[in-house]
Parts: sequence; structure tokens; C-alpha cells
Amino acid sequence: PELLDFTRRLKIAAPLSLVLLVTEMAQHILGIDLLPFLTAQQQSWLQLGLATPVVLWCGLPFFERGWNSLKSGHLNMFTLIAAGTGAAFLYSLFAVLAPGIFPSSMLTHKGIVANYFESAAVIITLVLLGQVFELRARERTGDSIRSLLNLAPETAQKVLADGSTQIVPLEEVGVGDRLRVAAGEKVPTDGIVVEGSSAVDESLLTGEPLPVDKSPGDGLTAGTLNGTGTFIMEVQRTGEETTLSRIVAMVAEAQRTRAPVQNLADRVAAWFVPAVIAVSVMAFLGWMLWAPTPALGHALIAAVSVLIIACPCALGLATPLSVMVATGRGAHLGVLVKNAEYLERLATVDAVIVDKTGTLTEGKPALTTITPAGSLSQAEILKLAASLEQGSAHPLAMAIVTAAQEQKLGLDPVNNFLTVTGKGVQGEVGGKHVLLGNQALLDAENISIADAAGELDELRTTGHTVMFLAVDGQLAGLLAVSDPIRETTADAIRALQDSGLKVIMATGDHRATAQSVARELSNGEVHAGILPAGKKELVDELHAQGLRVAMVGDGINDAPALAQADVGIAIGSGADVAVESAGITLIKGDLRGVVRARKLAQKTMSNIRQNLFLAFVYNALGVPIAAGLLYPVFGILLSPMIAAAAMSLSSLSVVSNALRLQHQSL
Repeated sequence: PELLDFTRRLKIAAPLSLVLLVTEMAQHILGIDLLPFLTAQQQSWLQLGLATPVVLWCGLPFFERGWNSLKSGHLNMFTLIAAGTGAAFLYSLFAVLAPGIFPSSMLTHKGIVANYFESAAVIITLVLLGQVFELRARERTGDSIRSLLNLAPETAQKVLADGSTQIVPLEEVGVGDRLRVAAGEKVPTDGIVVEGSSAVDESLLTGEPLPVDKSPGDGLTAGTLNGTGTFIMEVQRTGEETTLSRIVAMVAEAQRTRAPVQNLADRVAAWFVPAVIAVSVMAFLGWMLWAPTPALGHALIAAVSVLIIACPCALGLATPLSVMVATGRGAHLGVLVKNAEYLERLATVDAVIVDKTGTLTEGKPALTTITPAGSLSQAEILKLAASLEQGSAHPLAMAIVTAAQEQKLGLDPVNNFLTVTGKGVQGEVGGKHVLLGNQALLDAENISIADAAGELDELRTTGHTVMFLAVDGQLAGLLAVSDPIRETTADAIRALQDSGLKVIMATGDHRATAQSVARELSNGEVHAGILPAGKKELVDELHAQGLRVAMVGDGINDAPALAQADVGIAIGSGADVAVESAGITLIKGDLRGVVRARKLAQKTMSNIRQNLFLAFVYNALGVPIAAGLLYPVFGILLSPMIAAAAMSLSSLSVVSNALRLQHQSL
């Protein structure tokens, strides 16, 4: 609603302010009168008519915020904007309605009192523009919660007493009910398997890339994806008690409790506003004591002039303009940034928590090792295994078939194919009886694996998932599948460590796998086997140590930690909820994007500070002139020319400086 409101106000303020600015600047800077058919007094009335809706209606939210800041004692940029534009408008209003109260020395060569309607209107318009930039960036804050809630299906297949099924809304499912989950469906709620078996993809919750085999007695979590089998489950938790709902609650809580970073402009304004007010008061008192008659007129003009010249119109653009340029530059580099708040946080983080699966690794199982245990070669072992698995959609099977295709091995037809639930597959290939599966499959067939014990231990220690191939009752070889580390990960980790960041791996995967990846990447601190709540708790622990934390992840299990961290960085190829919970998204899934994002954040914050300086410096230099400090010596007082120059120079400087971000190296 605020974005719609501010956009509507901007659409009215912009054209009116443009007319005011063009006519006034043409006269003051170029010496061209664009309205020669109107007298000077009539032009002043026209300016009053154009500026009134801009200041009194379009700028109303800023006056309300300025008034609230005075009541609370927390002075900020809106205090300065309200004081400056309010003073400019009131001064100009009296100049038009009651010019007789001003001393004759303040009349222009046209016989009227100079006004500042265009200053007040343009300041309001530029601040509105800056607010619209920021509000658009924050438009989608609640989407992460909706993305999570959408993971659970809206209906479930309830098994009735006679064995038939009925589709019912999820809210009608209760504890103890039995539900049928077909192949490819999402698990509706938390429970346990009571009949049937399947492999369930839990990667979005646990980070484990391989589906988990489920048989009677095994637990199920809402939102996880069933594979090719069908099973009946018994409901154990519903509604707010499910794991998915608790994750939703954690993300919501983290988003509510995260303290907004105070705008840099507010921090500058916190000391600038009192200083300006003090100068304004001193100018009023000084002119009352020492000014020529009429002293009150001179004192009033000096006091108001200080407030007018001190209000920098570029202030409202200083932050959002840099952020707009930075986010555009980031997008070209594969780094999406939500708003300035996250850039400021990322520039100052001390530690970065990195998820393993899909972040450090590819997130897709791949065949990495084939170890012969008999007379067959590696190619023969792979051909037999791929022939047996060629019709399967299981990720492990697909990894084997893909490896065979890459080596251009021709696959043989399979006869008498049989799936052994939870263990593997078997069939006849080229006249040979072939088994492929886990150790339990070979134990059931009384096939010894003792000869391969050494290789098996080594592969398991390095975090591989090992499958055994047996031919005609004898162990033929081992096939090891793992989730390969991204090619760019090692360089990215090294660059993060070199920049002074503490890098911590946190994963729901097995400790052996996590330790193996950590060793390969020379990264010391590892937290393995932790669930969504554990990652969020890790963020809290680091916060308790006084560290500012960035979290990098791609799954639902990362969403609470992404929201709780000072800045969350999501891998764009991951779950929607991870992307929406994060302040920064890496589109290309390349961890080096974190390095680029941090450099971009640091350069952007530096650019914003420079912009704030440029937004203030011209106006600050004009304050002594406005106060009348040069009048006793040079007879110089503030004129519309000086105010216009300060406004133009500050705006031009801020825009030019912000555009430099497009060309800085990252």
C-alpha cells in the first residue's frame, strides 16, 4: 500500500516540479524568461499554485515523519526535509501573500520578494523518487512464507475403513488417519510408513542429495517428494505441529525480529539537523542584535534561509541511487540484491556459514569410482550395471547410466528384471545373472565382500555411496557415487578466507561426507548432520560471540538460517523459499559470486558515504552565506541563485558519483 501511495504522489509531484524547475532555472541561470506574458507577481502566484499540491499533499508523509522524529527526539533525514521544505514554502507563501513585511532591501530588480517554491517542490519530488526505489526493492518480503506453505499439498488421499481412498482437504486430516501417497506426490503431513515402500527425496529438508529408502516404520516429513513407489502412511502430526510448519514459524520469527539497519542518511542527519537548527537560531539572534532596521525582517529571512539552504535535495537520492546502480551491476555479475540494507550488512560480516549440498557441491550424484573385484574391467562393470539400471529413474541409477553414455558404451537388454525393495535390482544381462545394490542385497544372496573390505572402508570414509555388482554369484566390483564439488568452490573458499572471513560448513549430510569435502577444500570448521533448527541455532551462537554472520544455502533447510543471519545469500538454482528468505541471490550458482557480492557491497557503501558528503557539502558551504556571515564585509546575502546552484551541483555530483559503480572492478 505504501508503494502504491508514494507512486501516486510521485506521478503528481514530478510534472508540477519539473515545470517549476525549468521556468525558475531558465530565468536564474540562463537569463531567459519562459513566461514573458506574465508579470513577476503573476509568476509568483503561478508558482504558488504549482507548489502547493506538491508540498502539502505529495510531501505530507515526510512532514508526518519529521513531526514524529521531533516528538521522539530521534532526528533523521525527514526532520531535515520537513524543516527545509516547510521553511521554504512558508517563507515563499508570505513573500507572495504579504510582501510588505519584508525590508525593501530584499526586493529583486523586478520589485518582488524572491521565493523558493521550486526548491521545496523539487526536494519533495526527489525524496519521493528515492522512497519509491527503496519500496520497490522491498515489495516481495512476504513471499518466503508463502513459498514454504506452498510445499505442502492442499489435499490428501485418505484411506477409508473398506480400503478405498477419498481425496480430502489437508485440514480435514487428523492424527491416526491413514493416507495413500502415490509415486511423484508430495508427502501431505508428518507420519510413518505402515504399508509399501519407496525412495523419498528429502533433499530440500536435509540437504542429502540422494533419496532415502522408506519401508514400514520409517518416518516421513510433510513437503518431501515421493519417488517411484507407492505407500500408505499413518499421520502423526498435523497443522502447526509438522516440521514444515515449524520451519515456516522460524522464518517468520527471524524476519520479524531482525532489526532494520538505520539509514546512513539518518545517521548523518542526526548531527547535521541540530547543527543547522543551532546556526538558524544564532543567525536570528545575531540579526536581531546587530542588523539594520527592520531587524526582525532581516533576522527572519536569515533564520529561514539557513533552513532552506541546509536541506539538500540530493539527500533522498544518495542511498537509493547508489543501490540502483549497484544492483544493476550485480545482476550482470549474477548477483541479485534486494535492497541497501543487505549490502550494508554484507560489507561488514565477520563469518560466513556455507551449506554443502548444492552450494559447495553440484547437488547431483555422479559416478566417481569403479573398483574391480574380479576379472572384469571397469568398462565391463559399468556396462553391466548401466544395462541393468537403464529403465530406472532412481538418482543412483541415473548416475550410472549417465556415466555409461558419456563413455559411449552400448547397453544390453535385460531379462527377468526384479527390484528388491530397499536393497537393489537384479536380472539377466548377456546370459549372466547380475545383481546391483547395497551390502544387504549381497548378504541375502550369501555373496562375500571380504576381498573388497579395504576399498569399501576407504570409499565410505571419503563420503561415497557404494553399490556392489555381483555376476553369477561372485562379487565383480564396487561402484561409488558422490556429489562432486563444484570446480569454482576451492578458489571461492580461499578468496573468502583471504578477505578475513571465517568460513564454516554446515550441512544435514553425514559427517564422513562433510569431513571429506572440508579436507578437499582446506576448510576447518564443519557442522554435519544438523537440521533446519540446528543451522538457525548455529547463527544464534555466532551472534552470541559478537560476530556478524552471512549464510549461504540453497534448500528449504537453509531458509530459517538465511532469514536469521545478518544477510542470507541463496544459490539461485535452489529452492524458491531459500531465494526469497535471502537478501542476496547468486543466479549462476557459483560460490565466487559471494566474493563478488562482498566487494560490491563494500564499494557500494563507500559510494553511498561519498554521495552523502556530496549531498551535504554544497549546502553546508551555503549555510554561512545564508546566516549572513559575509554581509558585514561583502554585503552578500543568500539569493535564489545560490540555492539553485547548491541544488543542481549536489544532485549532479551524486548522480555522477553513483554511476561510477558501473565501471569499478570487482
